Amino acid sequence: MRRYHVQTFGCQMNAHDSERIKGMLEDIGLGEATSADDADVIVFNTCTIREKPDTKLASYLGAAAARKREDPSRVIAVGGCYAEAQRDRIFSLYPAVDVAFGPGSIAHLGDWLGAGGVGVARGAFGLDDRAFAAALPTHRERPFQAWVQVSMGCNSTCSYCIVPAVRGREQSRTPGEILAEVTQLAQGGVKELTLLGQNVNSWGRDLVPAIQTEFGELLRACDAVEGIERIRFTSPHPKDFRDPVIAAMAECDAVCEQIHLPLQSGSARILKAMRRTYTPERYLALVEKLRAAIPDVAFGTDIIVGFPGETEEDFAGTLAVVEQVGFDSAFTFVYSPRNGTDAATMEEQVPHEVKIERMERLVEVTQRHARERNESRVGRVEEVLVEGPSRTEETVLRGRTRRNTTVNFTGTADAGTLVPVLIESATSTTLRGTQEALVGAAN
Repeated sequence: MRRYHVQTFGCQMNAHDSERIKGMLEDIGLGEATSADDADVIVFNTCTIREKPDTKLASYLGAAAARKREDPSRVIAVGGCYAEAQRDRIFSLYPAVDVAFGPGSIAHLGDWLGAGGVGVARGAFGLDDRAFAAALPTHRERPFQAWVQVSMGCNSTCSYCIVPAVRGREQSRTPGEILAEVTQLAQGGVKELTLLGQNVNSWGRDLVPAIQTEFGELLRACDAVEGIERIRFTSPHPKDFRDPVIAAMAECDAVCEQIHLPLQSGSARILKAMRRTYTPERYLALVEKLRAAIPDVAFGTDIIVGFPGETEEDFAGTLAVVEQVGFDSAFTFVYSPRNGTDAATMEEQVPHEVKIERMERLVEVTQRHARERNESRVGRVEEVLVEGPSRTEETVLRGRTRRNTTVNFTGTADAGTLVPVLIESATSTTLRGTQEALVGAAN
């Protein structure tokens, strides 16, 4: 049997897409290889939202090209956002690449690769032929967790972001299509869903004929599906986070007390330059409204350091918002220009050494708050969805709380089960504890 290996870069949407890519490859008769060294077909599902993934991809492609020189029958495919962004020159940049495809064209991958990856013709396709991947076969990492795509593309015009250019305008799936998939997943044993969109809050507004359903109602409909124990969603945009969604989060048993709410900057001037269409004050008011409705909610965020024109005063504003919110987790990024975005041509690009120094200060603050927030959970009993053994300790189990915090714990539960865990210690990124049944037995 010929075998494949998929290397995934970037966001949760790419993780979802890679599950579909794997399912497509298995559907045409390939088996999964544990590494690229053992694969006949090597697929890179790429990200291009920052410079770092581009650099990593170049390194991986160099290694794949070396393997192809050893065995010319090997096939190299590049998909995702980088492939779309570079669609006119991907083959000249990387002559060893056989196939390139955009993030909305996974459905055609089997046709391009042929039966088992034999007889591949060089080609590319992308935004002109995009489609939802829900009907495609899938290869999920865990049978009890699933991504559900509710929309693709984005209508926002953030000045730093290339996503609209590579994923296109926003397109929503209908409520019936989404609920049919959710019901099928629940019947197949899925307990936890993550609803995906570039901006989930604006789901449904583009549907024709217009429907009255909005994202809060979709959350309620998914909550009503028997067998679904947990519902998450990502990513929302603060400008579209409306009261019906907050009410649904507070009232639906399955919707988890966790929100990833991108901040990007705590400076009103920089947010305006980013075209984020909210102010720090509006962001903080939304946080307070959410905490009032959902007292135990956990906040994650994205923050960009060193956006063009960012002064020390602007950065101090970011630190002030971070201090006030006290995020449970944060993805922090040094700004990197993306060709085709307005921010890339802005004056006052911040020197790299200034970005790094500010990043170090930001990370110290975010990690301090994350550690304090996690330490506040010590002594509590948390419901944990068991995901399997710990990555570093085979005798320890790993899972996640409803607030999406990783827990390493002593226990006897099977993967996919929900168990109570007494939290005994914490770091900035993880909790540690003992399954409550074992605590009782020890006493």
